[in-house]
Amino acid sequence: MAVTADCALGVVDGPGIAALFETDDRIAAVGEVTLFNADLLRARLGGDAPERGCPDGELLLCSYARFGPAGIAAADGMFALAIADGPDLVLIRDHVGTRTLFHTRAGNTWAASTSLRALRRWPALRTGLHLPAVRSFLTFAYLPGRETLLRGIHEVLPGRIVRLRADGTMTEETYWEPAEIDDPRSEAEHVLELRALLEDAVSRRLPSGGPAGVLLSGGVDSSLVTALAAKRHDHPVRSYSIGFGGTTPNELAYSGLVAAHCGTEHRVLTVPGETVAARLAETVALLDCPVGDPLTVPNLLLAEAVRADGIDVVLNGEGGDPVFGGPKNLPMLIFELTRDDPDPRARAAAYIDSYRKCHGDLPMLLTPATLAELAGADPVTDLVAPYLRQGQMTSLLNQLLHTNLRTKGAHHILTKVERLTAATGLEGRSPLFDRAVIDHSFRIPPRHKLSGVDEKWILKQAVRDLLPSTIVDRPKSGMRVPVQQWLSGPLRELGHDLLLGESARARGLFREDTIRAWLRGDGALLPRQGGKLWLVLSLELWLRSFGVAP
Repeated sequence: MAVTADCALGVVDGPGIAALFETDDRIAAVGEVTLFNADLLRARLGGDAPERGCPDGELLLCSYARFGPAGIAAADGMFALAIADGPDLVLIRDHVGTRTLFHTRAGNTWAASTSLRALRRWPALRTGLHLPAVRSFLTFAYLPGRETLLRGIHEVLPGRIVRLRADGTMTEETYWEPAEIDDPRSEAEHVLELRALLEDAVSRRLPSGGPAGVLLSGGVDSSLVTALAAKRHDHPVRSYSIGFGGTTPNELAYSGLVAAHCGTEHRVLTVPGETVAARLAETVALLDCPVGDPLTVPNLLLAEAVRADGIDVVLNGEGGDPVFGGPKNLPMLIFELTRDDPDPRARAAAYIDSYRKCHGDLPMLLTPATLAELAGADPVTDLVAPYLRQGQMTSLLNQLLHTNLRTKGAHHILTKVERLTAATGLEGRSPLFDRAVIDHSFRIPPRHKLSGVDEKWILKQAVRDLLPSTIVDRPKSGMRVPVQQWLSGPLRELGHDLLLGESARARGLFREDTIRAWLRGDGALLPRQGGKLWLVLSLELWLRSFGVAP
């Protein structure tokens, strides 16, 4: 979906389900909209509601025309909407950031699109590589804010309404942001309400007819979604897991246990490294920003397998960690117990260090010319520091969750799921990112979310009766992806050709001696070496796909 203003609306080829919407008074919009509470919005509109059976985008547009930002805040769903409002262009992104929306300006004209590639093809736009975004990507393994890898193109943040004015100015309004609320009810009362919200979130995301798919890793998050889907759906539920064969540790025994317990039709897809090598370039090209996640190709293959089974809606367990407190918050909590640096930037620096990506390697990874160009750029800590200060969130754990939700959740987890599922004609839905579930999470006292070192405590208590104790009580281990085996095996030749090739050398981002050393496995990088090389390789593939000249 792409639009330009002042204000022509149109649809271009690309991922997603973009369509043109109009109201009776001819307010027009282009968007990709899926609503989970259409009946509620229709009831609020009363006699002003459009006819039943209308597209979700038309209903959302009517809600905005009648109630303004409050009409968007009342919606629950996945949406990106660009509205022609007189000479202005109004851009709206859903509460949590499931669907993306980008904007830029050339000459006297604004342009917006749900696809970065569509804007890249706009003839009026003159753009190129945005170096600060390269640094951010190598730090986080995704881009955590408004910036993109293309100079002059910006992303709308989730929960925001951006108005692009004909005179070239713009304003931004927040219509929803999680807020910490002191709710002194007992743990048992919070558990009961959370369980009801989880059941409702899953129910509203199940397809209205036919089978539903669930991506099942065997962890508590995907397992509880599988159990609730099997409980609430009146059609078959099919579950899907990934394996890599060989001796790579996996969680297939756990996912198989959950599938048997819930009575789902279960399928395991084995992904060989040769297939990853063959499909990596096309998979990276589907993303508006590369992600340093070696599961991208397996995720795409899994989506293709689900779609081939005739399923068009698949649920997942994404969201448990950023919403309820996964184990990756523990290093930050330990840091706070031991730090003696009063500088408020120290917390943001520690948060970045906890990612363990390439941030500490930048002085020896980037060329002197690149480092010189970045010398005057804003520090990368500015991208997370606002979330980590006393403000809306007073508890440190809630500050960390807020950061995770608004950075990794919105700009990595959800957008990756959306792009890879949409590319196969599938719609991926994430019940644990439900707005009401998130709101309730920030009402729950932190001691109930992280009980000692037992992460996501209250989430586990809310679903304990649904799952075997083996699943609920085991520590999170995560899927072991054989990245190092791929890079030293089927991806070895591709990695050398890309990272040491003429195009990469001409671009001049990376020091060749460092890349050669990493490819040889020199130094003390292990066991993180594979993940760091994956970042650099994904970035080079993305830049080539988007035609970013050296």
